Amino acid sequence: MRIVFCGTPEFAVPSLRRLLADPSFAVEAVVTQPDRPRGRGQALAAPAVKEAAIEAGLHVYQPETVRADSACDFFLRMKPDAVVIIAYGQIVPKRLIDIPRLGWINLHASLLPKYRGAAPIAWAIVNGEIKTGLTTMQIDAGMDTGPLLLQQEMEIGANETAPELSQRLAEVGGPLIVESLLKLDRGEIRPQPQDASRATYASMIKKEHGRVEWSRTAQEIYNRIRGLAPWPGAYSSFRGRLCHVWGRPTAAMLSLPVAGAPANLLPGALAVDGGTLLVACGHGTTLTVESVQIEGRKRVTATEFLNGARLAPGDRFGE
Repeated sequence: MRIVFCGTPEFAVPSLRRLLADPSFAVEAVVTQPDRPRGRGQALAAPAVKEAAIEAGLHVYQPETVRADSACDFFLRMKPDAVVIIAYGQIVPKRLIDIPRLGWINLHASLLPKYRGAAPIAWAIVNGEIKTGLTTMQIDAGMDTGPLLLQQEMEIGANETAPELSQRLAEVGGPLIVESLLKLDRGEIRPQPQDASRATYASMIKKEHGRVEWSRTAQEIYNRIRGLAPWPGAYSSFRGRLCHVWGRPTAAMLSLPVAGAPANLLPGALAVDGGTLLVACGHGTTLTVESVQIEGRKRVTATEFLNGARLAPGDRFGE
């Protein structure tokens, strides 16, 4: 089966390697986003999929936009049986969708129609889901609205972060893509329309999503810490400066003194219990702070933060 593979981040790499390892498939080319500036030096960096493709000796095509006539000409020349598309990062126009005989086969990191959109892994964790999964589908002109092929459910670990869950899903995704392609080609599965009435959306993550509302429960805040790692992370402010916070819920109730004065029980209030830094959250819950990073400084443990900050009565996060 002649395949063109479209993808950009690390999440797509295991599926590319799985296709390359299977003699049923011939990956004729890889399409990925152009190299982009990255890091403090803003040097051009190749996408993870491009690096994997070059390592495998594959032809790499990096159009600025797949809507261009030149991109259409490329796919017409390739004449693939199927295009596998995973986290590519561009909307594919209908004139390209109609080219391969089996269509464009997408691997999406949710149990569609739940969590359509750009960030299904992050929002599943932020929203406190205990399970998620993978879906293969034939894409159409909508946003993750195409007919379904196969699905695989997976549990979300109680302490699992978005990068950790992403890696697990990516590894399982390769075999699911292979199974979907082979069964579709043999007529053993028929694409099934999605139930749009059950659809939910996972919008692109923005920096403001990381700002902690301390009126939420400690568990909800912990879900945000896990789900929004590594960027934008969960952040607040302390003494007028932005700070990122890492921690876990604790069963303790916050009724402890700060610097010898009664603790302010308003959400965000800080307290110390035997050297452990606690922060008051909503509904009487508390978060045990594990580490803090004040803007412009390095990340430090809660103990190091306490030694440097020397808490005073009324100190709180998000003042």
